[in-house]
Amino acid sequence: MPANFVGLLVESGPLVAVRYPLVMNGPTDELVTVFRSADSSAAEDAEEVRDLLAEAGLNPVLAGDDAPGVPSGAWEVRVPPSEAARADAVMAASSTAPAVDGDPSPDLDPETVFDGMGATAEMEAIGVRGVLDANGISSVLVGARVYPNLRFLVRVSRKDAARARQALADARAAGPAAAEEAATGSIEPPQE
Repeated sequence: MPANFVGLLVESGPLVAVRYPLVMNGPTDELVTVFRSADSSAAEDAEEVRDLLAEAGLNPVLAGDDAPGVPSGAWEVRVPPSEAARADAVMAASSTAPAVDGDPSPDLDPETVFDGMGATAEMEAIGVRGVLDANGISSVLVGARVYPNLRFLVRVSRKDAARARQALADARAAGPAAAEEAATGSIEPPQE
C-alpha cells in the first residue's frame, strides 16, 4: 500500500467505514477520515461511530458538510493519524450484527415488462413507468440515455409482473383519450 494510504473497508454492524488516503483531508488537516456516509441516516451513523470511538478512549471529531473537505450531504468521523489503526480495530470489533442473507425467494427477481429501442424508447419507458407508478407497482428503468440506440427496459419484481402487464394492457386498451383524461382530470361530456 502507498505510504499516504491508511486503511481498508471495515464493517461495523449496519455501518460500513472506508479509510481514505491521507491526502483526501488536505495537506494542512491533521486528522484522518475513518468513516464517511452520505446516506439519509449519515448524521446519526456518524454520531454512533464517534460515540463508539470515544468510549474506546479515542479522540474522534464529527465533521459535517460544512467542514473543509467533506462533500455536500456527507458526514465524517476523523481521528488523529496515530489513532487511525486503533479506530479501525474498534469499529471492526464492534461488528455484532450477523450477516443477513437476502431474500432467496424468486418473487423479487426482476422481470422485464417493457423492452424498447430507438429514438422514442426512453420516452415510452418513462410512460410505462408512469402507468406502473399510478397502479402502485414499483419498477426500475434500465437504459443509457447517452446511447439512445441501446435498449431501454422497464423491470418489475416477478410477484408484480402479471399485475404490471395487466395495467399496461388496460392502459393500451383505453387509448390516448383516457391518458388525456387522466392528465387533465376532466371528463368530456358525451356527444349527442
